[in-house]
Amino acid sequence: MKILVLHNLHRKGSSSGDDQVFKDEARLLEEHGYTVIRYTISNDSFDNAGVIGKIKACLGMLWSFKCYREVENIISKERPDIVHVHTFFPLMSPSVLYAAKRNGCKVVATLHDTRFICPCCTSLRGTTICNECGDGHYFRMFRYGCFKGSKIQSLIVAFIFKYHRIRRSFYKQIDKYICLNDNQIKLLEGIGFDKNKIVKKYNFVSDALPEINNGKSANLPERYVVFYGRIGEEKGIRVLMKAWEILDLPLVVMGSGPLEDEFKEWADKKNNVHFLGYTAHQECLKIVKNSEFVVFPSIWYEGCSMVQIETMSLGKVLVATNLGFSEEAIKEGYNGTKFELGDVEDFIRKIQHLWNMPEKLIEMGKNARKDFEDKYLPEDNYNQLMNIYKSVL
Repeated sequence: MKILVLHNLHRKGSSSGDDQVFKDEARLLEEHGYTVIRYTISNDSFDNAGVIGKIKACLGMLWSFKCYREVENIISKERPDIVHVHTFFPLMSPSVLYAAKRNGCKVVATLHDTRFICPCCTSLRGTTICNECGDGHYFRMFRYGCFKGSKIQSLIVAFIFKYHRIRRSFYKQIDKYICLNDNQIKLLEGIGFDKNKIVKKYNFVSDALPEINNGKSANLPERYVVFYGRIGEEKGIRVLMKAWEILDLPLVVMGSGPLEDEFKEWADKKNNVHFLGYTAHQECLKIVKNSEFVVFPSIWYEGCSMVQIETMSLGKVLVATNLGFSEEAIKEGYNGTKFELGDVEDFIRKIQHLWNMPEKLIEMGKNARKDFEDKYLPEDNYNQLMNIYKSVL
C-alpha cells in the first residue's frame, strides 16, 4: 500500500502535537513496510517571504493553486492508495482535498482540533469556550477579532471558511474523519457531518519508560509537581499561575511558547517555582518520572494530548481540566483527577489532596500505566489505522 501524507507544519521550534503525530504515524507505517510519500509546507515559508510573497500566501489560503498542482503531480507519478491529510490550514489550503478526490484517491483526515467547527481551531473566544461558528455564520469572527486578536485577519479567515462551507468542501471531499475524542464526534455530528464517516482513534507515543534514567536531576526538590508543554494561554498557564499564588508546593515547569517571558518573570519571584524553559526530551521525561504528578490545566478542547498520554506512559498521575480528551481519558480517583474549567479553587483542592496521599499516587500511577498499555501503544494504533484505510478502499 502507498500512502500520501499531507501536512502543514507549524513554525520551526514549535512543539505542536499534530506535527509530532504526522511524523510518528508516517514513521510507523514505514516500519511496517508501507511506502509513505510526504508532502509538507511550513509556516516558516510565510515568515520568510517578502511583501508580495505574503500577499500571495494569504490569497492561497482560500485556494492554493501551487499546492493543488504539486499534489496532483505527486498522485499522477506515485499513484497512492490513500491520501491522509493532517493539517491543511493555513498555507496548504483545502485545494489539496480537491486535488486528491479529482484524481481518484480516497481521502482520510485526522482532525487534530475543532477547525471544522471553529475556524480558529481552538473553540475559544478569548479565554471562553465558544462553538457558535458551527452554524456557518463565520463573519461574527470579525466582530470579536477571534483570529489572533485581529479583525482584519478574522475577516479573511471567515471568508475562506464561508466559501468552503458553501461548497461543502469538508463534507464532500473527505471519505473518513479520524476524531481523537468523543467531544469532537459530538460537535461534528451536531453540524451535519455524516456519522458513518467518523471514527475515533487516539494518538500514540513510544514507550519511553525502559529508557529513562532514574537518577535525580540536580537542583530540584525531593518532591515536586510538574507542568510541561506549550507556555500558552490555551494551555491554562494563567490558571497555573493563579493556583501557585496560593499553593506553597514545589512546581517544576518545562516548555516554551508565547507567554514564556511573562511566565519567567513571574516564576523568578517565586521560590517554589522552578522554570526550566525548553528541556531536551529525555531529560524532560526523567524529570516527569521523578515527580509526584503532572498538572494539565488546559482551557481548550485537547484532541488527544501527547503530553497526557506520555505522562501515563511514565506511570504518573494527571490533574487536568474536565474538558475534551481529559473528560474521557481520566477516570476520577483511578488514574488521575479532574477539576472544573475555570475553577481555580477546585484545582488547588485536587492538587493539595493528591500531594498529601503519596501511597495513593503510587496506586493511581500504576493504573495510568495500565491505561497507556491498553490504549496508546504504537502497535495498537497501527492496527486501527490499517482498519480505517481498508474501510475506505
